[in-house]
Amino acid sequence: MQQFSVVISGFDHYDGIEVNPSYEVPKLLAQRGVGGLDGVELTISTVSLPVSFSKAWPLLNQTIETAKPDIVIATGLKRAARGILLERCATNIMDSSKPDIDNTTPRLAPIDPNGPAAYWTRLPLRAILGDFTHDSIPATLSSDAGTFVCNSLFYNLLNWASSQEKVLAGFVSLPMVNEDPHPQRGLPLEQLVQACADVVRKSVEYYMRPSSEGILIA
Repeated sequence: MQQFSVVISGFDHYDGIEVNPSYEVPKLLAQRGVGGLDGVELTISTVSLPVSFSKAWPLLNQTIETAKPDIVIATGLKRAARGILLERCATNIMDSSKPDIDNTTPRLAPIDPNGPAAYWTRLPLRAILGDFTHDSIPATLSSDAGTFVCNSLFYNLLNWASSQEKVLAGFVSLPMVNEDPHPQRGLPLEQLVQACADVVRKSVEYYMRPSSEGILIA
């Protein structure tokens, strides 16, 4: 039996959002587990982060240090999205017209003045999209996670992952929870949980059997 440790993060509270998928989905996934992985014992740890440029990454890093994960999947909310957005790239910039919970509004500031301009995800996005297609989950690839706290967290996560020998890490933006039969945007909560289960499962499979490339970049 192969042991795997997975950390899934979300965010605490978004103004005007009654049901926050990045808060609810990681918890539900940890409770239910992920099926379809024969010969694998999976431990899922979750953490809910403040929407804060200065506090989100340190809290996720604490969880990582405790869990010592093989895979880290950060999630956030993309209000206007129709379906799941698989984020390709984290850019080294903070640029916000609205404040975070600490009333901080950085404008055109680097996340790490000495860091590279960007990092590519370390998740097998195209393989994940294949599972989404099989499960009829609306999704697309996204060039980047914006310039607010989600991107800052994503960049810091990939900066950390770049120094690890073998860790997969990436960011998934979730749409709003919408239980309408044919929503214009958003997805039912159960479909969001299924989507994140697919992300975990496919990432574990890729970890065990990587492609000939070092990292499968979408």
